Amino acid sequence: MARRKLPPVRRAAADLGPAMVAVEGRAGKLRLDYNENTSGCSPAVRKALSRLTAAEISMYPEYEVARRQLAGYFGVRPSELVLANGADDSLRVVMDVFLEPGASVLLVEPTFPMFRFYAALAGARIRTLRYDAEMRFPLAAVLRELARRPRVFFLANPNNPTGTLLGRAALRQILEAARDTAVVVDEAYAEFSGVTVLPWIRRYPNLIVVRTFSKAMGLAGLRLGFVIAGKELAALCRRTQPPFSVNTPALVAARAAIADRVFPHKYVDQVNRSCSMLSAWLARKGVRVFPSAASFLFADFGPVGSRLAAALARQGILIRDRSQDFDRPGFVRITLGTPAETRRLIRALDALLGKSTHQTL
Repeated sequence: MARRKLPPVRRAAADLGPAMVAVEGRAGKLRLDYNENTSGCSPAVRKALSRLTAAEISMYPEYEVARRQLAGYFGVRPSELVLANGADDSLRVVMDVFLEPGASVLLVEPTFPMFRFYAALAGARIRTLRYDAEMRFPLAAVLRELARRPRVFFLANPNNPTGTLLGRAALRQILEAARDTAVVVDEAYAEFSGVTVLPWIRRYPNLIVVRTFSKAMGLAGLRLGFVIAGKELAALCRRTQPPFSVNTPALVAARAAIADRVFPHKYVDQVNRSCSMLSAWLARKGVRVFPSAASFLFADFGPVGSRLAAALARQGILIRDRSQDFDRPGFVRITLGTPAETRRLIRALDALLGKSTHQTL
């Protein structure tokens, strides 16, 4: 019997590379690789989840009460807020509104890889600019490209993995130049940077802000993200969603999280102290560290970078090797956890870097 073939598939899907596979077996380790909140979530979240009834779990979710409360938290109207299944799904929602095969997308790389993933899956034409060797954002080149009217410009601010932050003046220049382009600003780390363009969504009808509760709020495992835009654009985004895209536990957790204003502020303070501690220590060791406005540091360890990441993993300390983004090894991204976790990392790095001159990593 002849082997049967698959039916025809979308060309964009067939052309994608291997599937992105998440790393497994991370529980119980010092997780400094995925930019999670290493302290977990607020105790108020766990308490709220413990009160979920069997009836609530067996019902399809209802959104409007949570939407009103979350809109108040962000300082926007409920009609300007779209709930999504994490920031990744928020990006997919935006792509479904704007992108069709052949539409043009502008990226500045290295950046959050899901921008490229969803654009490629949509069959878009991707135009790429690069951060320079100092990890500086190419503002002048971006403004020139916006004059060519790409359909969408994706910007992570602060950027992942470089930690680069654009200030309000540069962001305003971009939005003024993007007359016929949707500007999607991913603000996953806004709680750490203190910079947001949320108040501008009514001034710029082409502005879309993506937020998440995976970072400062510590809800990565529940997958809750947000698309925030002007009323008309938010309504278009909502049309592209199925009716039950966000689960009930995520909504319960989110409402409890925003009621505890102390927890995220305390965690941000811990991250800032860890950033100062680790940056200063690495600089004393001669390791190049780039300024970061996020909950991670981007560093260049030179030739030993990849081996260093592997050696730390064998000790149960996970950091992210980002050498694939460049033409040489050395670049790593390190999530900033609590000061105690940072001291543990420094002790391990100190021992390993002492061995590196003998190539024994």
